[in-house]
Amino acid sequence: MPKNWSNKDERQYRHIKDDLEEVGKKAEKAMEIAARTVNKRRRKEGRTENKTTKGTGNPNTPLESRTKQELYNRAKILNITGRSTMNKQTLIAAIRKSR
Repeated sequence: MPKNWSNKDERQYRHIKDDLEEVGKKAEKAMEIAARTVNKRRRKEGRTENKTTKGTGNPNTPLESRTKQELYNRAKILNITGRSTMNKQTLIAAIRKSR
């Protein structure tokens, strides 16, 4: 358990992990998903140092379903110039163009 997690965070983590393993997810993947879920809630509550995610979103979801921050992070990885001034739709178009 990370040192900043509360007992409630740890219980939520174990519950999510166990549920995912019951439906057939591998243990390693279940652990990752559970930790991400707990950390996302902690971030929304303002209990983390990072106020925004550093992730790029689920690669299996359409770009339109991702947050602007996730699209920005993806554009950063792809070295898309001008990304800081782009809105969500422009980021989506730039990411698609760079593929």
